[in-house]
Amino acid sequence: MVSAGDFKKGLTIEIDGQVWVVVDFQHVKPGKGAAFVRTKLKNIMQGNVLERTFSPTDKFPKAHVETKSMEYLYSDGELYYFMDQETYEQIPLNHSQVEDALNYIKENMPVTIKFFKGQAFSVEPPNFVELVVAETEPGFKGDTATAGSKPAILETGAKIMVPLFVNQGDKIRVDTRTGEYMERV
Repeated sequence: MVSAGDFKKGLTIEIDGQVWVVVDFQHVKPGKGAAFVRTKLKNIMQGNVLERTFSPTDKFPKAHVETKSMEYLYSDGELYYFMDQETYEQIPLNHSQVEDALNYIKENMPVTIKFFKGQAFSVEPPNFVELVVAETEPGFKGDTATAGSKPAILETGAKIMVPLFVNQGDKIRVDTRTGEYMERV
């Protein structure tokens, strides 16, 4: 059991049979009245976000989320197939379960999949990935001196901003947590 006073970002708890992850929290001690904890919770199975306040003494069971390293194999149009690297077992996931990671993963790339009671609910790409720039406007001589940026489309279809000196066909490193350009590889 974990009390509301001990909430931290990323903590998974069970409320009324549903599993929620703490997205944001704030301890509030008003001048008058009792202290409370204002939270923003996200349902890990359905994806809906809820804002709720709790007393710091409220207790909730901690939800045990299992993580597995798996490899993205391929998509058949409707389902996305991942393989457990230890048992070679394959699992299909639908678009809503992998939607956020699709911008940064390509075939044969390792990913982290989170499970709750044997059911997959989230796919996370590695923190940094190397992808090829599929489309961008050409850079011009002298553009490297300024700190400007331009839009680029990566081989996975993700749209990010890159420095002016990056050209089509360049391989770049991207931070998948923020979606930002890191460096040219």
